[in-house]
Amino acid sequence: MKSTKKLQGKIGHVDLEGGYYTLKTASGEIYKLDGGGADLRVPGATAEVEGTLEDASGSFGIGFGTPVLHVKKYTLR
Repeated sequence: MKSTKKLQGKIGHVDLEGGYYTLKTASGEIYKLDGGGADLRVPGATAEVEGTLEDASGSFGIGFGTPVLHVKKYTLR
């Protein structure tokens, strides 16, 4: 199931199997980012990200259990 979300938070990087980028919200929720430009993929940057949210229950791989946010657009803060 996919839904559209607009979230604000801090960009992080998980250094596992080549790594992946995350968005951590103020409430502590963590989302794996799929997409976005090189300017978004900077650990420590703060951004507002809008995209479709994919439930992690049907996926398996790096970041297993972490919901995936497919980035449509973003604004750096």
